[in-house]
Amino acid sequence: MSTTTAEAQSLKVIPLRGVRGMIADNMRKSLDEAAQLSHHADCDATALFATKARLASQGVKVSIEDLIAQAVITTLSRHPDANGRVEGREIQLNPAVHLSFAMALPGNLLVAPTLFNACSQSLEARSEARRELQDRARNGKLSVPEMTGGTFTLSNLGLSRVRHFTPIVNLPQIAILGIGETRARPWVMDDGQIEVRQIMGLSLSFDHRALDGGPAAAFLSDLCDQIEQG
Repeated sequence: MSTTTAEAQSLKVIPLRGVRGMIADNMRKSLDEAAQLSHHADCDATALFATKARLASQGVKVSIEDLIAQAVITTLSRHPDANGRVEGREIQLNPAVHLSFAMALPGNLLVAPTLFNACSQSLEARSEARRELQDRARNGKLSVPEMTGGTFTLSNLGLSRVRHFTPIVNLPQIAILGIGETRARPWVMDDGQIEVRQIMGLSLSFDHRALDGGPAAAFLSDLCDQIEQG
């Protein structure tokens, strides 16, 4: 369909250059180079919300994303094949978790700065460091290593109505976890009773060159179990 003169005059044109162009190029490169696959799961996050409330009553203020990050780090210690990078023709698995957090910035820009050695920090320290990282990202003060040095990424759409999605792997990392909506839903408990629980949607995208579907499913299932423990 051709564009009329009036339509052309009213179009808002956003050039794909600068940071936006770099992000666009990286996303296209990720889809071109990585053998990407996504697994989706629902998990009962009721205990996680109870943990957040309990900590708040003790004066410890952390977010659900902080608690999920804790669960991810714990689960990665049992599934180290999901924590690392594909560099050239090598799979490089890292004993330390350098956790990247996808963040939306003004101007509809998306970055994923890295919290290095997240596995070595306490829950409170990691929460504070994540907030500081977010502030520096908003102020354009991230270093190149912080922008490129992660081994696993979290992408959080939990405040939206998106339950599952397909996050693009943050190359050269092996995997990215998408956190979807949490909503009260009927849930069949272990004893067969049906209760209303806080059900969270999770999506794991991974590079099939480095991680097979079975181990990826095992990681996501184990992560759900970890979250359900609170």
